[in-house]
Amino acid sequence: MNIKPLSTETTLTAATTVDSATLVRLLNTSSATLVTLKDGSTTVATFTIAANEVVLVEKDAAHTLEGGAAIKAVKVGFSN
Repeated sequence: MNIKPLSTETTLTAATTVDSATLVRLLNTSSATLVTLKDGSTTVATFTIAANEVVLVEKDAAHTLEGGAAIKAVKVGFSN
């Protein structure tokens, strides 16, 4: 997988837009973890990332992600 990083990596300890990203690369460095996607205080979706798994998430720029310190997140421009 090729990615174009567009920001510095952060964690999902607190709700974040990940620099207003519409495409985010997530890495789970711990055990299976639930990630929550929100629009303000409304939960849009939830999903679980397995231990040591990398996923790409498409979202609206204003939507936030939450999931804890084990989830590393970075805004990316594209993947293939």
